[in-house]
Amino acid sequence: MTTTFPRPEVPPLGHGVGLRRDHFERVLAGPTRIDWFEAISENFMVRGGRPLDVLTRVRERYPIVLHGVSLSIGSTDPLNRAYLDDLKALASRFEPAWISDHLCWTGVGGHQAHDLLPLPYTEEALEHVVGRVGRVQDHLGRNIALENASSYVGYRLSTMPEWEFLAEVSRRTGCGILLDINNIYVSARNHGFDPRRYIAAIPQGAVWQFHLAGHRDEGTHLLDTHDHAVPGAVWDLYAEAVRRFGPVSTLIEWDDRIPPFERLEEESERARALAATARREAGVAT
Repeated sequence: MTTTFPRPEVPPLGHGVGLRRDHFERVLAGPTRIDWFEAISENFMVRGGRPLDVLTRVRERYPIVLHGVSLSIGSTDPLNRAYLDDLKALASRFEPAWISDHLCWTGVGGHQAHDLLPLPYTEEALEHVVGRVGRVQDHLGRNIALENASSYVGYRLSTMPEWEFLAEVSRRTGCGILLDINNIYVSARNHGFDPRRYIAAIPQGAVWQFHLAGHRDEGTHLLDTHDHAVPGAVWDLYAEAVRRFGPVSTLIEWDDRIPPFERLEEESERARALAATARREAGVAT
């Protein structure tokens, strides 16, 4: 038996970037133009040392969010209780605005794929994920947010589109949605659907956060790389999302070929300006 957690209202944090080792010194050195930081949960599930010291000092100055890659909410393996214990302890120590992970599976039978793998979108899979989200939220004592992952293959047995599956998981569990705009665009190109249809199908009150990132065009498909600036088509889709959802915490992801921190600030400021324009166009209050 799992507890039903009503989905809380989450106030927007503004515009943030990922907290990466390359930028530790710069972030701690002085003021930034960043409103908040997203920390990869697994990077700070340690007993001591520099990472925890840095996160402690960052948390004294900024709101943070914990974002994980190992929950494997769609796997048929049992939930990792030790992992959840460590995540709960980390959250208790740093009081993040929320905890997020991905709507995917990362391994089965005790073997890890080290990738975010898509689910079959069926009623059976939906019931499975809903039950596991409920148990995770019970364990953590709080709602989590789930992110749509980019994908390159689908399942013939799927009976609903990804956006319907994600929206229904959120509705049944009270979990929030981390809507990755780049991932929507990548998957739309790879699978041939309209990315605006995805955005239009997501409940307005369920979205807690946006991700923005770059991808690479491989000719036959787009590859989610997070290794360069946000491309124009993703900016356009972000504007569409802002017009629908209003002010939502927005994060720039840049995880490889990481530039100087000032370049990330520029990208975050571009998101801030674009969002303000989109809200004015839509008549949405800030």
